[in-house]
Amino acid sequence: MDKRLVIKVGSNVLTRSDGKLDVTRMSALVDQLAQLRGMGYGIILVSSGAVASGRGEITPDRKLDSVGQRQLYSAVGQAKLINTYYALFREYKIAVGQVLTMKESFASRREYLNQRACMTVMLDNGVVPIVNENDTVSVTELMFTDNDELSGLVASMMDAETLVILSDVDGIYDGRPGDASARLITRVEHGTDISGCIRREKSSLGRGGMTAKCNIARKVADEGIRVIIANGRRDGILTSLVTKPQDTPHTEFVPASKPASNVRKWIAHSVSFTKGTIRVNDKAAEALRSDKAASLLPVGVTAVEGDFGEGDLIDIVDGNGRKIAVGRSAYGSEEARACAGKHGIRPLVRYEYMYME
Repeated sequence: MDKRLVIKVGSNVLTRSDGKLDVTRMSALVDQLAQLRGMGYGIILVSSGAVASGRGEITPDRKLDSVGQRQLYSAVGQAKLINTYYALFREYKIAVGQVLTMKESFASRREYLNQRACMTVMLDNGVVPIVNENDTVSVTELMFTDNDELSGLVASMMDAETLVILSDVDGIYDGRPGDASARLITRVEHGTDISGCIRREKSSLGRGGMTAKCNIARKVADEGIRVIIANGRRDGILTSLVTKPQDTPHTEFVPASKPASNVRKWIAHSVSFTKGTIRVNDKAAEALRSDKAASLLPVGVTAVEGDFGEGDLIDIVDGNGRKIAVGRSAYGSEEARACAGKHGIRPLVRYEYMYME
């Protein structure tokens, strides 16, 4: 199963109007995922719904703050969610495995590769990874924006062919969905700006909205992975996207022609974990922003800020403080300061370990 699909299913798809888990819809989605496996696709499922599921199962004895509610509902709901998937996939004799993760788990290259190895061995042995954020402990400012962000990171990490984000609308419209004049944008070419078309409302159940979906879709497509946003409430949506995409409403983000390396993919999704800042002169900034492959040499460095070690991620900014790139440092901060401005020294950040903003 060399063709890998990451399917992200949002809370609004998996829950009924009363907030409880929609087992009928889950069953229909599992039916389609089983069909896709039969077509030779390796499936990774990123599934929301734990908090919504728990909310339908338990009523707190006393009023809880937002953190306490999220921890309680997700702890109870995740157990129900994974057990429901287990029972549905078992009908097709397909094994599933639960992968609970946090944003901090992607901060280091080692942890990133550990998670990649875990999901790879699952796929190699015919197991469907079911991924979700560990909301019982992930309650800080370092939470994922939503599972759209998590699904983009997983698709990138696992070298997926396609990321499918299932929402409660058919895709991105050039107006408000439901308005008679609004039209579905079916194809977003590389570099096309559609920010003016995106509605700003967040999901009623999840933490994200179409803005978050579009931002993640653009980043993942820039890395060479096709991204599709479609309506998870449409009957047979997943199989239709594969067998008759021309007849299935959706928005497709066209991938860049040259896929990014796995290291660059990791860096692109780890910009919130930078440990320091490197300021560069105008000549270095111009070289980095050019179309030519350019590493950051110490001679172009004007200042080193923060405390970081060799291998940590750092921001690279110009003289006006505008971010140019994020890169993996080949020096610790003290050595970087000692080498700043000097000629004939190995690069501070090599081109292949740099993600341009």
